[in-house]
Amino acid sequence: MDTKMRPLGLRLRVLGVLCGSSAWFSALLLAQISTFTPITKAMLENPSPDDWLMYSRTYDAQRFSPLKQVNRQNVDRLKTVWTHELGMGTVESIPLVYRGVMYVVVPGAGVRALDAASGALVWEYKRAGNGRPKTIAMYDDLVFYTAPDGTLVALDARNGQVRWETKTAGGATSGPIVVEGKVLTGRTCSPLRANCYVSAHDAKTGTEVWKFYTAAGDDDPGGKTWGGAPEATRVASTWGLPGGYDPVRRLVYWGIANPTPNTRMVRHGGNPDAIPTFAPADLYSNSTVALNPDTGKLVWYYQHLPGDDWDEDYTHERTLFRTAVNPDPKSVKWINPDIRRGQQRDVMVMVGEGGGMWALDRTNGQFLWASPFPYDTKNFIISSIDVKTGIPHLNTDLIFREPGQRHTLCYWNTRSYWPLAYHPGQNALYVPYVDNCLDMTSPVPATNGQPAKPERRAGVRRSGIDLEAFAGVVKVNMSTGEAKVIYRGRAPGNGAMLATAGDLVFWGDLDGKLHAFDAASGKILWETALPGTIQNSTITYAVNGKQYVAVFTGEGLLSGGLIEQAQIQPTRRHNAVHVLALP
Repeated sequence: MDTKMRPLGLRLRVLGVLCGSSAWFSALLLAQISTFTPITKAMLENPSPDDWLMYSRTYDAQRFSPLKQVNRQNVDRLKTVWTHELGMGTVESIPLVYRGVMYVVVPGAGVRALDAASGALVWEYKRAGNGRPKTIAMYDDLVFYTAPDGTLVALDARNGQVRWETKTAGGATSGPIVVEGKVLTGRTCSPLRANCYVSAHDAKTGTEVWKFYTAAGDDDPGGKTWGGAPEATRVASTWGLPGGYDPVRRLVYWGIANPTPNTRMVRHGGNPDAIPTFAPADLYSNSTVALNPDTGKLVWYYQHLPGDDWDEDYTHERTLFRTAVNPDPKSVKWINPDIRRGQQRDVMVMVGEGGGMWALDRTNGQFLWASPFPYDTKNFIISSIDVKTGIPHLNTDLIFREPGQRHTLCYWNTRSYWPLAYHPGQNALYVPYVDNCLDMTSPVPATNGQPAKPERRAGVRRSGIDLEAFAGVVKVNMSTGEAKVIYRGRAPGNGAMLATAGDLVFWGDLDGKLHAFDAASGKILWETALPGTIQNSTITYAVNGKQYVAVFTGEGLLSGGLIEQAQIQPTRRHNAVHVLALP
């Protein structure tokens, strides 16, 4: 192994004073490490409430914790109990906690293990480069990390030593998730289709098991939807949050991002009509795909945004739950008339970066209902959906048909790599949003000695929106689709949503405020100011019977632009882990 990539290994340090008994805590930590209990498939499918074993805690991506020590009655007593500085770099990740040890991605490139009760460093692994993975994963006695150069690394959870590493093609900013003993990862892949895939590697050895290419080739189902574009240059990445899994149906669900280049004209030799303005077009871009975990073969797909013209991403997690499906026409714009009202269904729901909320049957991808999100506007990028088939149609008024043409379209990064949360007791999805549209001008190629002009893109508030209502949080009834705005404010959020059995919903914004909402009423019960912009991350866990809430401060690649649009002045680029608990 290259010496520059050699891990620092096991670094235990005794704290000078820790709760009056540093020796006791150090001995406990050493005992936990020396008697490490391997994480099993059953544990991933049904984790202890004390642990946080994957980016949304469970495969269904509900981000719901059964912990309730912190609740509506006492949340106003939460205080910071420890802080751990992370160093300089991009912060977009979500930590894991297993039996009192927290595992965090280090800005730059690396992983640290911390005592989850004190913040004391257990071990650190570092390597060269600068990355931005959203997740890490755990299985058996291993921690899985995607390095900036695309290498998939398996670390010994006890000490951070490398157990195996496998070099892969394409970037791996989404990070891993483990399903049935396989490490699944997606890829950022421009400019070549060969780098566009979801892959599975054996968790014990790193051997590749299968690959699913996210841009269909000529011989693949959906290959003809690319309108004859050269196969080698078809690109649709999976740069955002990883997928999820249904262990009953044995299906892996993955969200795929936009096709590139961004505009239909550039992608298809100057002809924006080379592909249709309705699905399917440029598969499997901006789609949900359901894959067989044994083979990676496609079981079904649904395309949310066909033949994208604006670089919108419909990647990130799909939230799974069971509910009576009874969409209310007053709240939901597009409803499948063939569904039996009030029938219990196993549902998948997602919200795209370009806006819109979709509910699908997760067994077969059947369209159930969809609505513009966060608001219906004439500039929404989808004009209609065929309610019987679920086929969406683009807003053709916004398609670029000439070089240098300018449009304002909605939405843009209304949500992104910060995951949503679902509260089963409320049967509600909690969705943060930014009322943000895109002012875009298509690129101009070089002609007659005139230089080329690149594509221009800038975020703008939706027309008529007050700055103080730029951001918000919505509680959506998952049976009826009714959406209730429970918060509006100036500061947008890059913080993950978190719901708990204490009937709380936590969310952090880019002004450094961590909020706790009443899950039922939506009322803000508590908030605190942290010394930095809150970024993704938010989780809860317990150690020795005590519940903690953890959140990162720092900035991701989208944070700076949103901070400027919101005209706020938070403390910038303070990268740290902040952990709170009751006194």
